[in-house]
Amino acid sequence: MDSTRVTEQPTSYERPQPGVDPAEPRGALVRTPAPLGAPALPAQARTGETPSSPGATTPCGKGKELPVNGPEHAQPSAAEPDAHRPRPAPEAIPVQPAADEQEHGPGGPERRTGRGLPPGRPLPMRRDGDRLRFVGAATRRIARGIDLDEIVMGLCRATVPTFSDAILVYLRDPLPVGDERPTGPVVLRLRRTDRIPEERDTEGGFLPAPTPETELAELSAMTAELCEVRPGGALNEVLRGVRPVFADSPAARAALPELLGEGGESVVPGAQHAILAPLRGRRRVIGAALFLRRPERLAFEADDLLVAAQLATHSALGIDKAVLYGREAYIADELQRTMLPETLPRPTGVRLASRYLPAAETARVGGDWYDAIPLPGSRVALVVGDVMGHSMTSAAIMGQLRTTAQTLAGLDLPPQEVLHHLDEQAQRLGTDRMATCLYAVYDPVSHRITIANAGHPPPVLLHLGGRAEVLRVPPGAPIGVGGVDFEAVELDAPAGATLLLYTDGLVESRLRDVWTGIEQLREKLAATAQLTGPDHPPPLEALCDEVLDMLGPGDRDDDIALLAARFDGIAPSDVAYWFLEPEDAAPGRARRLARRALARWGLEDLSDSVELLVSEVVTNAVRYASRPITLRLLRTDVLRCEVGDDVPQLPRLRQARATDEGGRGLYLVNRLARRWGATRLSTGKVVWFELNRS
Repeated sequence: MDSTRVTEQPTSYERPQPGVDPAEPRGALVRTPAPLGAPALPAQARTGETPSSPGATTPCGKGKELPVNGPEHAQPSAAEPDAHRPRPAPEAIPVQPAADEQEHGPGGPERRTGRGLPPGRPLPMRRDGDRLRFVGAATRRIARGIDLDEIVMGLCRATVPTFSDAILVYLRDPLPVGDERPTGPVVLRLRRTDRIPEERDTEGGFLPAPTPETELAELSAMTAELCEVRPGGALNEVLRGVRPVFADSPAARAALPELLGEGGESVVPGAQHAILAPLRGRRRVIGAALFLRRPERLAFEADDLLVAAQLATHSALGIDKAVLYGREAYIADELQRTMLPETLPRPTGVRLASRYLPAAETARVGGDWYDAIPLPGSRVALVVGDVMGHSMTSAAIMGQLRTTAQTLAGLDLPPQEVLHHLDEQAQRLGTDRMATCLYAVYDPVSHRITIANAGHPPPVLLHLGGRAEVLRVPPGAPIGVGGVDFEAVELDAPAGATLLLYTDGLVESRLRDVWTGIEQLREKLAATAQLTGPDHPPPLEALCDEVLDMLGPGDRDDDIALLAARFDGIAPSDVAYWFLEPEDAAPGRARRLARRALARWGLEDLSDSVELLVSEVVTNAVRYASRPITLRLLRTDVLRCEVGDDVPQLPRLRQARATDEGGRGLYLVNRLARRWGATRLSTGKVVWFELNRS
């Protein structure tokens, strides 16, 4: 038999190698004999806690690597010869001088059968072909990582135990991003360590370590976690050199104590059993990797420096890209977070809940948005929209449209007018800026809702008895078309009902059209309402989760924005409303009407404060108004007073001078009221304030 071939049996799914003990849990290995006089080589080890490690490779005699639970290794094709068939030895492996030395020399029989040697040590790579195949498999594994931890783990798992027994990876802290110029001293942090685990004996315990100096057990505990690279120091010079160096070189001997800390150099074996490789990204050195082999193993060779350089280069470039990707993802997340409301308001007479899901983890920004805007008179505007696309541009356009909608809502424009102005704004942003939008205004006093639609899927109203209804709203044209009139409809919004506004990502996908999805949504809402009975609406947050559960694995093609509003309303018995003529007697009449309403509600304790504040606000309205003034009191969790007039100018809080006869009314309101404000209407303005009921 030709003594220069190597064959390897897979661990569990191939036939056993003849002449090998089948009880060996690691599989049988028949190994290449070493050159004459070389020490016996230990058996191949697996890294990690499982018998085989993804990414670990072993050389075979005909120069072809066999897969060891690694998807990056190619399987032998049918056209190739059998991997276990004897083949002539390549010229790169020297022929042994004598057969009897091969049979009876040092480690001869053990090297051929794999018996008699302690398991757990990988074979060194003796040929250039082995190194090339290892570098190819290792770089493919490193390149599969997307984030920083995956790339560093890929480097560790690809090198241990095939290339080294242990590895320490140091990275700059913090890592520079792109072209940023880091400030302050360069600090390296120990990011990850990996090593060959201690071997277990047949009794389930651990074999004793040879000596404390050769044990690589707790690398992170034996080395410093942080290391400051001093300008002009030995470590700085090695890192600036970029090329890997052996640990026994003068430069490395001076740099390792600085890198590993006091006493940390004890983990570094002598001779050429360690390689220090700087990790250089696109523009600067971002870290270092230290490859270690146990003293009983064959030392690194000069060609192994090239292998370490390739591993360090691919890892550093991957880390650079991962840091850039992480920064872009952070910017996208922050952009999306600021574009959407951080918290929903708590307007009187309505409860709100929302959900937002991006189209994919790799595309976290999109054009979908929702909003809830408090309006004068305890009303609230409910908005949901969808800009075409899933890019940063779509998110930026969405942000501009959302800001425009908030501004228009502050003017208290009708829903159809809001959509008209949004359409004009979209045309100013560009000719291809298209979006759909649905704008609704809910009045808790009248229990009515006014809705206008611009090409958006219709809302669904879930009644208290469990009936789900798709509201008939004129669809209209999308925003950005231009020259299209929008129509609004006014509908009943009974107490206990739930209005669901959503984007088309919830009901439309490659597997179903939009109307099929809307019908499925209606059925899902009705089925959920049946669980709580006809007299109790389902909890709002749980209802949103149930709606999202209707999505199947292949139904996520688009962003999803969901806004649910539970209508509680304000009972007529909790509302007091009057008209006052703009005359000098109006403040006194307002005080008397407020006192009677508070007595009817059992809130006499608030009479003094309410009468004072109502008198000040009504006096200010009478001074400038030319039409009747409105006065309204609302009893909810707080007491709210609203005074409306036909003057659009908003009052401003100012500090009155000692010689001024007026200008102190709003100062009193600001001091005594829980909250206060003024809102401009299309017909004038409303000044309001709130007081705690207790």
